[in-house]
Amino acid sequence: MTSPIALFVYSRPEHTRRTVEALLRNELSGESDLIIFSDAARTPENRAAVDEVRAYLTTIEGFRSVTIHHRPHNFGLARSIVEGVTAMLQQYERIIVLEDDMVTSPFFLTYMNEALERFADDSRVVSIHGYVYPVRGALPEAFFLPGADCWGWATWRRGWACFNPDGAQLLRELKRRKLERAFDFEGSYPYTQMLEAQIAGMNDSWAIRWYASAFLQSKLTLYPGRSLVHNIGNDASGTHCDEYSAMDTVLSDRPIGLDGVAVESSTAAREEFIRFFRRQSRRGIAGWIRRVLGSLTTERAA
Repeated sequence: MTSPIALFVYSRPEHTRRTVEALLRNELSGESDLIIFSDAARTPENRAAVDEVRAYLTTIEGFRSVTIHHRPHNFGLARSIVEGVTAMLQQYERIIVLEDDMVTSPFFLTYMNEALERFADDSRVVSIHGYVYPVRGALPEAFFLPGADCWGWATWRRGWACFNPDGAQLLRELKRRKLERAFDFEGSYPYTQMLEAQIAGMNDSWAIRWYASAFLQSKLTLYPGRSLVHNIGNDASGTHCDEYSAMDTVLSDRPIGLDGVAVESSTAAREEFIRFFRRQSRRGIAGWIRRVLGSLTTERAA
């Protein structure tokens, strides 16, 4: 049986349309239930765009079912995702999660559902991820890394039970165990600073807390060797996004094979991630840090 898809949308009608249309090109879309969480406008200026998104949502067809939850007031991205995922996993054993700026490969749903089934009873695995950075070197067909991720992902009820929303507690544990450098991919990406910024109210990132929660519990996430997700939100359309192309990917034109993948952290893939992060920091560390940490009080309007 296919897993239900949670889609979180806000005020970008064109991004939402492209995300949904890409999903519909997946073979399993007609067998999948789509549950949409539509956040309310944060300001009067956002209302027209939110209304346009909501009007589009009523036209969506092609899935086994479409359910729309209209938030009565603005939740913001973090609260919307945390509460939406929590509510869905009280009803379902496993779910797939997308936001309104994630265009997927036609093989995305097949990969997600196959991996969710294959690793359903493996407590070492906390989640499945669909995006992978456009690294220069070769990656395995599929591989595991410690922690969790946020651009097109899936988990089980048991996996989400690992989530700890208390950023301060997570940071204290990272420091007590002296894991900051490993958490930051050997200092190549400022994840610890991002967590500190979340605690200080500089961002409201649910994703950094999801990563830290899984990392501290030594859980693994499965990644594809070729990306099945392209984030189209780095185009200055989001409240806290600017134009940034370094994360752009070419979607895989063939399925991801899962046979023979070892349930252990991939040293080769981790090294490729570190090299990728270091290249980005060399291109402009100030802008890189700003993008990572955020300059306002919410991660991104949701």
